[in-house]
Amino acid sequence: MSKALHPVGDVVVGLCVLIVHGRLPAIRARRDRGDVPGWVLVTIMTAGLVTALWLVADEKLRQLFNEALDGVVGNSP
Repeated sequence: MSKALHPVGDVVVGLCVLIVHGRLPAIRARRDRGDVPGWVLVTIMTAGLVTALWLVADEKLRQLFNEALDGVVGNSP
């Protein structure tokens, strides 16, 4: 009488075989191959936030930057 493995046991044994044979990185690379729309969305949203912040706070950012540089160089008022 043969003893059948539990389904979780089958998965564990299968993963062990894949790891031993070095195929897991190839499978992971294929699965993680691309969430291109997600990365494009993150990039566009980041650029939009930076642009919006720049438009709203341009003068204050310039003032802070100049004061910081003056403090480092020693030209503080």
